[in-house]
Amino acid sequence: MPLVKTETPASTNPPTILSLACDLPNICSLVGLFSALLALYFALTGNYPAAMIGLIWAVFFDWNDGKIARKMKGRTPLQGQIGGQVDSLIDIVSFGICPAVILLSYGDYSLWMFPGAFLIVAAGVLRLSYFNVFGLDGKTTYLGLAYDNNAIILVCVFLLESFISTSAFTVVLYMTIVGLAALNVAPIRTPKLNGGVWYYVLSFYTLVITIIYSLLLI
Repeated sequence: MPLVKTETPASTNPPTILSLACDLPNICSLVGLFSALLALYFALTGNYPAAMIGLIWAVFFDWNDGKIARKMKGRTPLQGQIGGQVDSLIDIVSFGICPAVILLSYGDYSLWMFPGAFLIVAAGVLRLSYFNVFGLDGKTTYLGLAYDNNAIILVCVFLLESFISTSAFTVVLYMTIVGLAALNVAPIRTPKLNGGVWYYVLSFYTLVITIIYSLLLI
């Protein structure tokens, strides 16, 4: 749904900022942000299996906030508009900054890693700004790869890390990040997945990824 800025009527008292944290969909979004921050922490400390667990759960909660919002009765358009802004800002952290920090950390903070890290964040800023104005490209498709798919793909690609050398995987990771950034802003149509059977697919995928990376932590 496009997020078009509207002015609050002068006669209407705007809600307090902290009241936004009492809205159930926003709570779900904030739990997703907590998962993303855990992923950032573990990436910075070099614990990549734990970072992948945090990252995939950030996706799971991102898919659930909208699901909760649609099922709630009596939710006002203003709540929906604010919730969309909350979700969009958290997406930048979860699916842009998180992959960027993972790349920088895995590349031992080499300056060569910086362009890739910048591209994945910049692509998200452009993509989400575009989506906030224009919304879906049709009823069931996006223009470009949806930003949450960055994390879904990245946690799968990271499974290769156990099977190839560090130097080789650094190249794979860099190419993956740059490729995702390009797809995020590409003039291609991709399906909207976070509904119907895809929700159960993601739930199963989240569980499997969590188990696999938990075993790698042992």
